[in-house]
Amino acid sequence: MEQVFAKTKERMEKCLDSLDRDYQTVRAGRANPKVLNNVVVDYYGSPTPLNQMAAVSSPEPRLLVVQPWDASMIKEIEKAINMSDIGINPQNDGKVIRLTFPQLTEEHRKNLVKDVSKRGEEAKVAIRNIRRDSMDDIKKLKKDNEITEDDQKDGEKELQKITDSYIKQIDDMIKAKEDEVLSI
Repeated sequence: MEQVFAKTKERMEKCLDSLDRDYQTVRAGRANPKVLNNVVVDYYGSPTPLNQMAAVSSPEPRLLVVQPWDASMIKEIEKAINMSDIGINPQNDGKVIRLTFPQLTEEHRKNLVKDVSKRGEEAKVAIRNIRRDSMDDIKKLKKDNEITEDDQKDGEKELQKITDSYIKQIDDMIKAKEDEVLSI
C-alpha cells in the first residue's frame, strides 16, 4: 500500500508543479521574465524556446528587455512574441527588444483573478481524480486479498489526508496569485 501512497504523492506533486508553471505565465502588472517561458522561436527551422536563445532581464518594474545572443534572429524573436498570447507589442531597436507592460485596469485584474481561480479549480479536480485512481488501487488490493478490510479503511483515510494537504496547497497558491494580481 506504501507504493500506492508514493505514486499518489508523486502525481499530485506534478499537478502542483504544473499549476505553478501555469501561474508564472499570468501577467500580474509587474514585468516577469517567466511570462516569456512559453514563447517558441523558429531558429533556422527548429522550434527553440526564447530563453535558450536570448537573455531576458527586467531593468524596471514594468519593462522586459530581450537581448538575443544571435543578433540576426531579432526579427524572428519579435515575430514569435507577437504571435504569443501575452498581449504586448515588442519594440525593436535593432539590438534588443523591449516589452513595456501597461498598468492593468481594474476590470482586467478582475478577469485575471477569475482565470487564476479557474486554473486552481482545474488543478483541484486533477488532484481529486488522482485520489479516485488511488482509491481504486486500494480496492483492487483488497479484492485480490493482499490487504484486510481494516487496512483498506486506513488506506482510504490516509489518501484523504494526502488529498486534503494538496488541496490546501492549491488554495494557498490561488490566494497568493490573486493577491499578486490585485496588488497595484
